[in-house]
Amino acid sequence: MKPVKVEPNWFNPIHLLAFGFGSGAAPKAPGTWGTLAAVLIYWPLSQLSPEHYLLMLLVTSVMGIYICGQTARDLGVHDHGSIVWDEFVGFWITMFAAPVGWVWVVVGFVLFRFFDIIKPWPISWIDKRITGGFGIMLDDVIAGVMAAVVLQGIAWWL
Repeated sequence: MKPVKVEPNWFNPIHLLAFGFGSGAAPKAPGTWGTLAAVLIYWPLSQLSPEHYLLMLLVTSVMGIYICGQTARDLGVHDHGSIVWDEFVGFWITMFAAPVGWVWVVVGFVLFRFFDIIKPWPISWIDKRITGGFGIMLDDVIAGVMAAVVLQGIAWWL
């Protein structure tokens, strides 16, 4: 029996956001493609003051709990691989107060993808035990925080 392919409703704005405006629908490495889409959105966001950037992170994180959770329920698949809103927010967390320049964006991208893919503790523990939209978001938020700490450490060391 052939597996059933789960498709989002592209006319539903919640699914469109959850699938990263379509970037998560890539057949291979949807999380990486979603993070690349987040990089494009990061450029204008990087112009925000630190206070406004933190507010944006709070709003997009809380929105993400609903967006990811509702899309997972609609699709009937918990943390469907193509749901990448959590990657958007995780990358944006990584880049909070990052040094300016494309090199730092590349370093932030690599660090975030590393922590998101490898899932060191506590990310792996969270990924296995916390469900729903909160669980979908939380492991990427933690990966973003870990990547941000390493990124800031590299910037300080250099």
